[in-house]
Amino acid sequence: MKQNILLVEDEKKIADTLQSGLNENNYNVSVAYDGLDGERLFRHNTYDLIILDINIPSLNGYELCKIIRKANPYVPIILLTALNFTDNKIEGFDLGADDYIVKPFEFRELLARIKALIRRSEVKAPLPEEKVLKIADLELNVDNKEVKRSGQKISLTAKEFQLLEYLLRNQDKVVSRVDIAKDVWEIDFDTQTNVIDVYVNFLRKKIDRDFSPKLILTHVGMLYILKVESY
Repeated sequence: MKQNILLVEDEKKIADTLQSGLNENNYNVSVAYDGLDGERLFRHNTYDLIILDINIPSLNGYELCKIIRKANPYVPIILLTALNFTDNKIEGFDLGADDYIVKPFEFRELLARIKALIRRSEVKAPLPEEKVLKIADLELNVDNKEVKRSGQKISLTAKEFQLLEYLLRNQDKVVSRVDIAKDVWEIDFDTQTNVIDVYVNFLRKKIDRDFSPKLILTHVGMLYILKVESY
């Protein structure tokens, strides 16, 4: 069965090229040239994956990503952009994007990312059913998305929450940036980006800086471990 993809791209030449290439690779592709039309198609159809250019008219890609993610927590979303800055990637991930591809790119790279995201969305095993995850005086409630340390509520973005949940489920284990990219972002690790390090630092500032003991520790420079710091 062919899988359905929604492509929202305002540059018609790029949209036509991508649609043609994806059709040749056995995907059904619906194309919208602005954000409002993209939202309309999304609300009236079911898609296995969505590709959004960020700089589109009416609703930009960030705004549309937020709308789609609120309506459907599971459909994979890839953002396309000419902006290769960490802040732009962080904004996209915080709004619910699963992957981020910078223009210009090779079509085969996009195709590989599409296949990987759809495959993972289909076979991803559910996480264990614990509702409250704990270490030391830190608690994370999976149901109400609440995080507390020493009884004090801590506000996290969606991606920070996902990262902390992953670390809690793997506490006392050393995890690499490759592990985090694969299991939290569900993408292949890009050695040129520091996005994961940035998010780890965000978490450290929120759950470690004003508390003791420290919980997010660096191991051999490139690996992270959540455990109670020993002296």
